[in-house]
Amino acid sequence: MNKKILIVEDDSFLQGLASTKLEKEGFTVTAASSGDDALKLLKTDVPDCILLDLILPGMDGFEVLRNVREAGATRAVPVIVFSNLSEDTDIKHAKDLGATDYMIKSNFTLDELADRIKELLK
Repeated sequence: MNKKILIVEDDSFLQGLASTKLEKEGFTVTAASSGDDALKLLKTDVPDCILLDLILPGMDGFEVLRNVREAGATRAVPVIVFSNLSEDTDIKHAKDLGATDYMIKSNFTLDELADRIKELLK
């Protein structure tokens, strides 16, 4: 497959699990633990898909998403929000900012996450 995925997740355990799972599925994975780190990475390496948590240290995921959609190089990159925030207002806000998909962490397995990314990148 060899598609590039950027995981923006401050929980190092979950970041590691997701990275391992996606690498086993054939993706090339880079990771950032904060919104600022993610935006720095995006300036030099544009992925095929971004997996974005919303609760991050410093700049939150909503602000990262806003920046991704405003930048020419990343404007069309699919962004899957993968968050524990499950309120309708949070989901609507993320979609209004341009999230391609919204997955609540507790409702999905890593297998389902990998399948969703594969479907999105067909």
